[in-house]
Amino acid sequence: MGAMRKLQPDQGDRLLVIACGMIAREVLAVKAQLGLDHIDLTCLPAEFHFYPDRIAPAMDKAIEKAKADGYRNIFVGYADCGTGGLLDRVCEKHGVERMAGPHCFAFYQGMDAYAKIADDDMMSFYMTDFLCRQFDAFFMKPLGLDRHPELIKDYFGNYQKLVYIAQTDDPELDKVAAKAAKMLGLAYERRSTGYGDLTTELASAAGHG
Repeated sequence: MGAMRKLQPDQGDRLLVIACGMIAREVLAVKAQLGLDHIDLTCLPAEFHFYPDRIAPAMDKAIEKAKADGYRNIFVGYADCGTGGLLDRVCEKHGVERMAGPHCFAFYQGMDAYAKIADDDMMSFYMTDFLCRQFDAFFMKPLGLDRHPELIKDYFGNYQKLVYIAQTDDPELDKVAAKAAKMLGLAYERRSTGYGDLTTELASAAGHG
């Protein structure tokens, strides 16, 4: 008797989150925290953080592929993220929802909390757990700061402080953020935010609570 083919769960009943690669670890953490076993995750490149014009076209293709693969429930794990409303047009086209807010730095803090401090943070340079882990790869090398530290003033001269929005309590990441602030000549502030609105929005999209 031949081996029985293992049946795959109906993707139509699952929720696919198409997220920024910068929040992949956090989406998986929330999934585990809430026991959302019916969530699948796929990500667009984290480097799109520097190329927001690429986000909407790539998301359009990703959603089309997901629907072709049988997903009926799709959630976009991006805020506007510098697309100037173009991502919203893609979401409207496909009838899907996205994370609320202008960027991940806002939804990590919670949109209500962010609204209260947004004006005061106009001159702040934000870092997250991801950006602490990838500081060299995302800032030092691409901007040439490892070779030309004199460029720091050109890139960061308009900022007044570095705000580390911490998703987890990791002393090593805190050290990275504090060291970065010192190197960039910025005041340093750490805010322990956890996953902010990412938790509530994923729970809502997954029909959990």
